[in-house]
Formats: sequence, C-alpha cells, structure tokens
Amino acid sequence: MYDISLTTVEEVERKISRHLRKWLGLPPSFTRLGLYSRTARLQLPFTSVVEEFKVCKTRALMTLEGSRDENVSQTGVELRSGRKWSVAKAVQEAKSSFRHRDIVGVVAQGRLGLGAGKTDHQSWCTAGSRERRDMVQRETRRKEEEVRRAQAVSQGSQGAWTRWEGVKDRKVMRKELNRWEPLRLQFLLKSVYNLLPTPANKKMWGMQEEENCGLCGKRGSLSHILSGFPVALSQGRYRWRHDKVLRVLAAVLEEERTRNKQQVRKGPQFIRFLREGEARKGKKERGKDIGIFNTAKDWVLQVDLDKKLIFPEEVVTTSLRPEVILKSSQTKQVVLLELTVPWEERLEEAHERKALKYQELVQNCKDQGWKTQCFPVEVGTRGFIGQSVWKALGAVGVNGKKRRDATRRLTEEAGRSSRWIWIQSNERDWKGHD
Repeated sequence: MYDISLTTVEEVERKISRHLRKWLGLPPSFTRLGLYSRTARLQLPFTSVVEEFKVCKTRALMTLEGSRDENVSQTGVELRSGRKWSVAKAVQEAKSSFRHRDIVGVVAQGRLGLGAGKTDHQSWCTAGSRERRDMVQRETRRKEEEVRRAQAVSQGSQGAWTRWEGVKDRKVMRKELNRWEPLRLQFLLKSVYNLLPTPANKKMWGMQEEENCGLCGKRGSLSHILSGFPVALSQGRYRWRHDKVLRVLAAVLEEERTRNKQQVRKGPQFIRFLREGEARKGKKERGKDIGIFNTAKDWVLQVDLDKKLIFPEEVVTTSLRPEVILKSSQTKQVVLLELTVPWEERLEEAHERKALKYQELVQNCKDQGWKTQCFPVEVGTRGFIGQSVWKALGAVGVNGKKRRDATRRLTEEAGRSSRWIWIQSNERDWKGHD
C-alpha cells in the first residue's frame, strides 16, 4: 500500500458513494450505512473503501511482522496511514482482543446450552503466521462494522431497521441489481430507509405544511400507507397483497408435496458415525428425506383462496379458517399455516397473536387423536420474511436451495405488491393487477 492518509481515502469513498447513490436513483441524504453495512437487514453488494484500506494496511503489517526473514520481521517497519488512524495501534488492539478471547474461552450465545457455542474459532496461541494474519483482518472488519452499527442505532428514521425483531436479513446480489427494474430497486431501498415522499416526510422536508393522509386524515407515514390505511383495508388492498403472497406460498408447498409423494420415510433414521481414520463410503447424504411431507403419501393441501375454506370435519368442528391446511388421514396428522403480511417492526407481535388465536384449535385436534402442528408465518410489507417462514419451510421438508428460492419468491411478491399499493395510495378507486 502507498503512504496514503485515511483522510484522502475517506474523500475517495465520499465521491464513490455519491456516484453510487446517483446510479441507484437515491437522494444524497441516503445514509452510507445502507450502501456498505454487512449486518444491516438489507445488504447491498458494495464494500467500503475505508474498510478495505484498513484491512490492507493491517495485512501488510502482519505480513512484515510474520516474515521468516529476521532482517524483515525485526526491523520494526512503520506503515503510515495519517493521524486519524494508526495501523500499529489497530493491530495491537486486535492481538490483545484475541489473547483475551483465548482466556475467556467459548461463550454461550442465544438459547444454546453451556459449551454449545461456536468452537471452531482459531485460537491465537496455536495459530500460525497466516492464520493470525487472517484473524487480524477479520477483526478489523468487525470493528468497522461495529462503528457502522452504532451510527445506525443513533439514526432515528433511517436506522429504524435496527428495531426489527424476528426478521431474516436480506441480501441483494449483483445479478439482481442488473435484473431488477430501477424503480423497483428504488422503492425497496427508500422504503427500508424511510425516504419515500409520504405526507409525513414531505412536511419534515419542508415541501408541504400538512402531514395528514389526503383520504383518511390520519398521519400519512409509510407505516400508515402500507399497513394501517383504513381505506385500503375496506377496499381489500391489503387482502389482495396477502392473497398474492399466499399463492406463492401455496405453490411452494404444492411443489414439495408432489415431489415427495412417492418418497416415504419408514421409521426413524440414524446418523452413521465414522471411526477415527475411517473414510466415508458413497456420496454424502444431504437429508433429502427429512420433513413432514416424507412421513406420509396421502397429504391433502387446502388453501383459503378463490373459495371459502372449511376445516375438515373429520378432525374437529370449528369456525376458524387457517389459510393453509395439510392433512394426512392415514397417519392422522394435521399441519396448519397462517400467513400474515405485517409492518416489519410488528412481526413478532403478529406471530404471537396468530399463535394464540389457534392455540385452542391445535389442542382440540390433539385431543381427538390427531398429531397437529401450527406454523404462524410472516412476510413483511417491504419484502422481509420472518424467521418463522424459514423454520416452517424447513419443517415441511423445503431445504437448501429450494428454501432459498422459495423465500426469494415470497419476498419479491410482497415487495412488488406493496409497491403497487404505494402507487395507488392517493387513488380513491382501487385497481389491482396480476
């Protein structure tokens, strides 16, 4: 690396960010965190120049210090990077962090038990020169992301995604950037970072005096337009979007049901462990026969679309109408799926509400001798799926690439439908489209 100061690199990044915003059709106020963050809910395929500069500097210093030639490793070469950031100090802090991590050991995370955390991390004491160099680079990237995350939390409007709970991150790939229509991509980015010209935003930007919705008189925020608009609710706009997403979900389930119709798992399957030094024979098993669909071959799929769905009377009599019912009479199994398309910040609330709604029905089915499972699933209005969707698809047997493709189809349909609702938000007469 040349002796370029961090200030110069930051100026280069500002110019790059300005051109990226222009290319994406975004306003100058769009936060740089939305362009470069690696832990944001919506991640773009761009990398911060400042981050790459720091990583290259730390890699260069670690390469010199880890050289086998003592004339190189013992010379104490100093790499200049300006006064705002010291590469030597950054490397020293990273080393101290790894030494401390070796002392602390494995830390339990989430709901895992003691000792069940990540044990595959490289120990600093036993790492070689190359491993240490890679570890320092990863630590440099992690610290840069921590700074970006802290800035996002401090941003009330554009950092609202930090308050989303139970939402799965979404990555936009380069091929999608090239394939999508520009207006579609702009709607996605502006809706996530609250930069759409809603009445509330227009008042905040000084473009108009009123922030109320022109059709109902309530505050015209994006949340109001996409999920709390009384006119849209009464005209069936939200129901139209809900059914569009439900059709995609039903198609995914029908494809998996048809594919697994002849593949029935007989009895439990066990993991075949290998002795020390023993080689695996044959191809690696990928768990193709794992899932609810593989436990029977007479599954019947019912979806609350086009005509009114009636709960199977042979199971139990009820007035509730789950939107998706999977039933196997031979094995006496019932699987219920209930779809909701809520505002992303209310995803967890919607999940708990639906689970409580069908709790009694599930218990009544079990009392009648039916093995029953209920999966409330959520797809956000802006195209972000809840963790419940990922879990439900895996439970029925949709795994691997099929599950990734299914979630992509769900997110794209939700985003496409919400964009049409946004376009029609000022129209009194509702016109849906295919």
